[in-house]
Amino acid sequence: MIRALVSSIVLALAIPLAAQQSMPPAPYAYRQLDDPAQEAAAQELMETLRCLTCQSQSIADSDAPMAGDMRHQVRIRIAAGESPGEIRGWLMQRYGDYVSYKPEVSSTTWPLFAIPLLIVLVVGAVLLGRFRRRA
Repeated sequence: MIRALVSSIVLALAIPLAAQQSMPPAPYAYRQLDDPAQEAAAQELMETLRCLTCQSQSIADSDAPMAGDMRHQVRIRIAAGESPGEIRGWLMQRYGDYVSYKPEVSSTTWPLFAIPLLIVLVVGAVLLGRFRRRA
C-alpha cells in the first residue's frame, strides 16, 4: 500500500520534468539568421553569455534546452534590431549578473572588482615594510 503511494507520488512529480525535456527546441535555437552581419553579432554575444544549466559553457557551445532558448531569444532580438548591449542588459536583468562572462560594475558586483585590488595593495605594503626592515 505504502509502496504504491510512494510510486504514485514519484510518478506525479516526474511527469512535468519529462514534459519539459520533450518539448521541441525554439526555432532559432539551432538555425542561423539569414543576414550574415546579424548572425555574426548574435554569435559574438552568445559566446559571452553563460549557460545557466551547464555553468561552464557559453550558450553558443551548450546543448542544454535552456541554452537553446537563450540562443533563440538572442537571435530574434538581434533580428528585431536590438543592440547586443540591450540584449545583454535584458538577460542580466532576467537571470542576474551571473549570466554574463563580462560582468559590469554595479552596486552588487563592485566588491568583486575592489577586493583583488585591496589584496594587491596590502601585499605590496607588507612586502615594502619587510624590505625596509632588512635594509
